[in-house]
Amino acid sequence: MPAATTFWDRIAPKYAAHPVGDPSAYEATLHHTMQNLAAGDRVLEIGCGTGSTALRLAPNVAHYVASDPSGAMLAIAREKADAAGQGNLGFAQVAADRGELPEGPFDAVLAFSILHLLDDLDRGLSDIRSVLKPGGLLISKTVCLGGVLSLLRPLVAAMALFGKAPHLRFLSGAQLRARIEAAGFEIVESVDFHNSSKRVHFVARKT
Repeated sequence: MPAATTFWDRIAPKYAAHPVGDPSAYEATLHHTMQNLAAGDRVLEIGCGTGSTALRLAPNVAHYVASDPSGAMLAIAREKADAAGQGNLGFAQVAADRGELPEGPFDAVLAFSILHLLDDLDRGLSDIRSVLKPGGLLISKTVCLGGVLSLLRPLVAAMALFGKAPHLRFLSGAQLRARIEAAGFEIVESVDFHNSSKRVHFVARKT
């Protein structure tokens, strides 16, 4: 099992109990996402964690697949979905950058706080594009740690080596945009709901 998956499995209960850090920004993200989805859409979420976002968004679409490589995270997500009785919500234990994504086509792929955690970002973006229908959307929110925060790279790498942190990719918003565009997407919207944050929101259309 990859070290990153072991890390997320270990912290799953604590992660599930931790409140959202910026509730207003989170609600704005959900609202913005719903504006880009339609009632008949098939949606895939990668890196769904314990399913909180999936449970909020699934009632607004026809079919929603929430995926994550962590079995412990998904176990909590399934319990929450069962309790909510959300019948159009399914789950898949897969990594987003190993050719394992559920079969499409999907109208939209959601990637919230996950692209900077992928071991192979370019493979992940290629896999996402492959399961989207023509003109489908990649809706992402990514922590961009480039620039000054890159000074933390050695510390984070050491912590990841000992299982104290996940693998992190240090990219600026501009670098992430370039990688998404190079993967065959057109950025159609960019927004930031956080004050002076490093979180970058992109809506990108498959070209």
